[in-house]
Amino acid sequence: MTNPNKPLQLANTIADAVERTRIGRTLIYSEIAAGKLKVRKIGRKTVILESDLQAWLASLPVRAA
Repeated sequence: MTNPNKPLQLANTIADAVERTRIGRTLIYSEIAAGKLKVRKIGRKTVILESDLQAWLASLPVRAA
């Protein structure tokens, strides 16, 4: 359930992305290095735009039942 009082999250740190997707840091960094997951840099901080995280998740292969 979405909390209506929580502000819209526009960007995620690597730790945020790991927590939200339940995908390990190693795989996240591997996908970044492969150019499959876009990141932005703000000084030393790396962020993943919410739209880029969702696009990357949507691009993952669908497993046939």
